[in-house]
Amino acid sequence: MSACGNIAAQLPETARRIPFAMAVACPEGASRAGKLRYSITNFRDLDRMSDAVARGLETVGIRRGTRTALMVKPGLDFFVLTFALFKSGAVPVMIDPGIGVKSLGACLAQSEPEAFIGIPKAHLARKLLGWARRSVRVTVTTGRFRWGMTATLAELAEAGRSDRPYEPIEPRTDELAAILFTSGSTGPPKGASYTHPNFQAQVEALRADFGIRPGEVDLCTFPLFALFAPALGMSSVVPDMDASRPARADPVRILQAIEDFGVTNLFGSPALIHRVGRWGASRGVKLPSLRRVISSGAPVPAAAIERFVSMLEPGAQLWTGYGATEALPVCAMGSDEILGETRKLTDQGKGVCVGRPVGGATVRVIPITETPYLLWGKDLELPTGQVGEIAVNGPMVTAQYWRMHQATELAKIPWTEGPAGRQLWHRMGDLGYFDERGRLWFCGRKSHRVQTPDAPAGEMYTIPCEAVFNTHPAVFRTALVGVRANGKATPVLCVELDPEAGRVDEAKVRAELLGIGAAHEHTKPIRTVLFHPGFPVDVRHNAKIGREQLAVWALERLGG
Repeated sequence: MSACGNIAAQLPETARRIPFAMAVACPEGASRAGKLRYSITNFRDLDRMSDAVARGLETVGIRRGTRTALMVKPGLDFFVLTFALFKSGAVPVMIDPGIGVKSLGACLAQSEPEAFIGIPKAHLARKLLGWARRSVRVTVTTGRFRWGMTATLAELAEAGRSDRPYEPIEPRTDELAAILFTSGSTGPPKGASYTHPNFQAQVEALRADFGIRPGEVDLCTFPLFALFAPALGMSSVVPDMDASRPARADPVRILQAIEDFGVTNLFGSPALIHRVGRWGASRGVKLPSLRRVISSGAPVPAAAIERFVSMLEPGAQLWTGYGATEALPVCAMGSDEILGETRKLTDQGKGVCVGRPVGGATVRVIPITETPYLLWGKDLELPTGQVGEIAVNGPMVTAQYWRMHQATELAKIPWTEGPAGRQLWHRMGDLGYFDERGRLWFCGRKSHRVQTPDAPAGEMYTIPCEAVFNTHPAVFRTALVGVRANGKATPVLCVELDPEAGRVDEAKVRAELLGIGAAHEHTKPIRTVLFHPGFPVDVRHNAKIGREQLAVWALERLGG
């Protein structure tokens, strides 16, 4: 760990230790034979390039505290710019470009960036749609030509060129390091305010809990996770894929990158795990270099885990991580325990086990309420086995949402007696419970529960209900939604059939699903089944089901 609290200080340390090792490999087109070519940058050059750009940023007024929207595709420019911003103390504002034009504009209006760095297409959209028109005063393009902007990235690099190392700023403990927006899958996107200690805690958790060591090779299918690779001494391979559409990734390209570079670590969304695992396992593909696979963002079906694990060497595991943009990582669980034990309980409707706390996180389950908690107390903690809202405390927990006081008040619980730097608890907005062995079980989002007097406890939780129906061989996934009519919520099961199951008799499948539901006490109230051609999902992981949209669709199908 660097003596400097700046997360970017890890890069120069790695550059001093292994200067000529590969830092980043980026696809640069294909050969005539169709094989991908890659450009490779070592740690020394990545460090020097980010030093030059950090100096260049200061020449145009982007310096410590400057909020800077960053809209650059995964690749060398993304790595260079992000580390340059962190080194200089500027505050990168990270927004998923796939969240939609309206939401993106709202995020920029909320964060009020003073600078905007992006690819030419991002700047064109900014001008046409008026993004952050009132706040942005400095514009930088990664393109070759300035076209009326303040500078190009190449000009900044040239202006900051020097033989002297750039000294990263020493941040204050509570100094804003970045604003990372949530995907907005269950409400408007919110900007989580990150400090350097938050990032440091994440790096240390990955190092300690997953055993990541310097010299490993990471396939960065998720850009934000890729930023941890240089800090961990890992080489980063940028795959040939649209990072905002992991469900459409080409399995051949992903597997080729793993083989070409001897990838040891893969962080992938559940959608990517499903797609690559199904393609590779059906063809008997083996991935001997992979030591671990980490997936998060939504529950990963046991069948998808099993397929992917079949490609790994004995001893290698697929880890499912639990957390959120506001607090990550929180819990983790390996495929050995999932496939050997908890999957059976999941299929019976017990929820999805997400494992035990990691990274110094303290996790508790508290009573379900829609109102703020003014102060943490022992009396909030529910006993083992009782479902409630999941709350997290630890160094990875962000303290607030940027300029969203009400959202912060609802999501954070002050803890005046907590140790320095850990005085807040974050309400995850998820429901779950602890078992007798200290493992956390996830039961779905608080906002997605269906409240109906027909349910045994007056409430139905999505994940425990859906899991029993997902065991049907013709089903890809299901979603429980509540449709309100005459003042009463009716539970409706939306079903997406497995495209590889071929043509099926929907009436027969519906009857079989109703039979499955009738056999379990907690799913007996479900008497309506609707088939959907393809569920709406979140833009970040392509895995979180858009149940709010499905509820509207179901209402229309049932006559509105």
